[in-house]
Amino acid sequence: QVQLVESGGGLVQAGGSLRLSCAASGLTFSNYAMGWFRQAPGKEREFVARISVSGRNTYYADSVKGRFTISRDNAKNTVYVQMSSLKPEDTAVYYCATTNSAYTSMSANAYNYWGRGTQVTVSS
Repeated sequence: QVQLVESGGGLVQAGGSLRLSCAASGLTFSNYAMGWFRQAPGKEREFVARISVSGRNTYYADSVKGRFTISRDNAKNTVYVQMSSLKPEDTAVYYCATTNSAYTSMSANAYNYWGRGTQVTVSS
């Protein structure tokens, strides 16, 4: 059974940093590109970042570009997002997800497995 488990969320002051992890099991991790999404109360789930199977290609939402860095360790079946210069508007539940899509996609519809999410709260 495929499982994705996010961790690393918490409360942080504006301007601070957090590193989220997503540990995958039950799949051949290196066959999937990985994405991070987030959802704030009252808002739709939005794309945050994507990383290719090899880890060589990354793509970011404009809202986080330059502040967030996605990475992966295929030996550990884990994808990460390092979040810096955090803003209150970054407050959301963050989800990781897998996709076998051959193209870079910002759409949640392209992702087939999802974690339960981890809460990130940024105080002003």
